[in-house]
Amino acid sequence: MIKKILLSTAIITSLVSSAAAEEKWISLFNGENLDGWTVKFSGFEVGNNYKDTFQAKDGILSVNYDQYDEFKGEYGHIFYKDKFSHYKIRLEYRFTGEQLKGGPDWGIRNNGIMFHTQSPESMEIEHGWPVSLEFQLLGGLNDGKERHTGNVCTPGTHIILNGKLEKTHCMDSNSKTFHGDQWVTAELEVKGDEYMRQYINGELVMEYKKPIADANDEEQPAHPMKDGVPVTEGYIALQAETHPTQFRNIMLLDLSMD
Repeated sequence: MIKKILLSTAIITSLVSSAAAEEKWISLFNGENLDGWTVKFSGFEVGNNYKDTFQAKDGILSVNYDQYDEFKGEYGHIFYKDKFSHYKIRLEYRFTGEQLKGGPDWGIRNNGIMFHTQSPESMEIEHGWPVSLEFQLLGGLNDGKERHTGNVCTPGTHIILNGKLEKTHCMDSNSKTFHGDQWVTAELEVKGDEYMRQYINGELVMEYKKPIADANDEEQPAHPMKDGVPVTEGYIALQAETHPTQFRNIMLLDLSMD
């Protein structure tokens, strides 16, 4: 009996390893330039990488504020060129340096993976954030308090969380707090509007489902969807919200054939 159990375990392990080996992850970032990505800053036309905020060098996509004196509302996003519905995205991130002068308090060590977003071309000139879901990434403030990462925010949308329609803008995960400039791995699994699962360093920290459009969100000018419509697909974007941030190993696994 013991031999049979050991044999079964070996077979299962082999199958899992084979399946993992067959997964075809692709890189969304070439590590050298921003080819394949489109920038949109509040107050500027699509494609204007204001003050060279988004930079690519040595395998790192960074949010850089070296050319700024002070923040004046120039929230930015960088969008990958393709639209997705069923997929996993995984990347490493870390916060560096100090927040740009004039940035909001909530912007300290704050970034995010925006997904199921509208296209950058459909955003208004003064648009701050795309209609989307946000896998929020936060760093600890070294103040002795917990500050979870892997949270969810819902600009122009609502979600079902813990069995009920949730209209709160941002909701905390159960993750650990990560201080300093350490690299943290964030992974998101999306199945259309069926479910969204968020992982930090391999641990599931949040799960929700059935996002719908909130066309009554006052911070979303010219909302591109009718109120209550299911949000099932969209673009992926990274943020520039006043704190220097670095990203690397930005990988995607297409699950549309599963």
